[in-house]
Amino acid sequence: MDMTSNSTSHDRPLKVTILLGIHNGADHLNAQLKSISRQSHANWHLICSDDGSTDNSLAILSDFAKSHPGQVTLNVGPCRGFSHNFMSMICALPKEAGYVSFADQDDVWHPEKLTRALRQLNNIGSTPALYCGRQTYWYPTTNRQVTSPEMMRPFTLRNALIENVATGNTIMLNPAAARLAQHAACRTPSVFAHDWWLYLLMTATGGIVHFDNGPPAIFYRQHPRNVIGAGKGLLAQIHRKSGVLRGVFSRRIDGNLQALFAIEDLMTPQARDICRRFSQARRKSTLARLAAMRRISLYRQHRADTLGYWGAASLGRL
Repeated sequence: MDMTSNSTSHDRPLKVTILLGIHNGADHLNAQLKSISRQSHANWHLICSDDGSTDNSLAILSDFAKSHPGQVTLNVGPCRGFSHNFMSMICALPKEAGYVSFADQDDVWHPEKLTRALRQLNNIGSTPALYCGRQTYWYPTTNRQVTSPEMMRPFTLRNALIENVATGNTIMLNPAAARLAQHAACRTPSVFAHDWWLYLLMTATGGIVHFDNGPPAIFYRQHPRNVIGAGKGLLAQIHRKSGVLRGVFSRRIDGNLQALFAIEDLMTPQARDICRRFSQARRKSTLARLAAMRRISLYRQHRADTLGYWGAASLGRL
C-alpha cells in the first residue's frame, strides 16, 4: 500500500499520537514544534507533559495549541525526571491513541519522519511492533553533523539487556505495542530511560523491532543541557567508562531487571529464563560469572562495544 496518501485500506488517515516531554525547553522548543507541524503525515495529536518548567515553555506550547486547534493537549508532569514524565504519558495514553511516537523538546524532525515509520509498521498487523532508527547528531554551534551508525545484528533480548538501540526520539509503536506498553507501564517501577525499557519490553514479550538503517529522519540536537546526549568524543567516552567503574551501568541494569520481573507474566518463557540466568550470573564470582555470561550469549551491536561489555563483566560492574 502506498503510504504517501496517509490512508489505510479503508481510506481513513492513520492516527499518530506524539508524546512530548517538556522541561525548560524554551530555547529550542519552537524549532521542534515547527518540524512537527510540517510533517507530511498530518493526522497527528500532540500530548505535551510539562515537568515543572520555569522558563517560557508553557507560553510557547499554549501558542502552538491555539494555532493547531484540536491537535494539542497540555498536561502537568510528575516532576520526577524525564523517564517518569514519559512513563506517565505512556500509562495515561488515550483509548484511541493509534500509533504512538515520542519527541524530545530540542530536536528537529524531517518532514517524512512519521510517514517513514508508518510505512514500516502499517502492514505488520496485530503483533506488537516498535520502529526506531538512526539520527543525525547535530552540533548547532559549529553546524557539525554526524550520522549515527547502522545496527545490523538481531534485535533480541540478549542485546537489549546490555544495550539500547531504540533512541526515544526515533521510536514509533504500532497500536498493539502501544496498548502493551500502556498495560506494562502502569505496573512498572521506575526505570532509567523509557526508550530502553520499550526495547526491553518488545524483545521480552515476543514483539517485533524494526530498525531503520536508512538515512536519518531527525536532527538530534547536541548541547550542554542534554539529559543523555550522543555520548561521542573522548571526554564522553572517559565519562562513560568511569561511570561503569562507579557502578552506574550496573545500577541501570538492576532497575531494568526489576522492571522486567514486575511484568514477568507478560514475557515469553525464553525471556523469563534469560532474565533469571542473567540475574543469577551477575552475582557469581569472577570465573563462574564469565562462564555463565558466555552461556547466555549476550551481545552488543558493534564489536568494540561487545568488548567493553566483557570488560565490565570481568570487573563485576554489570
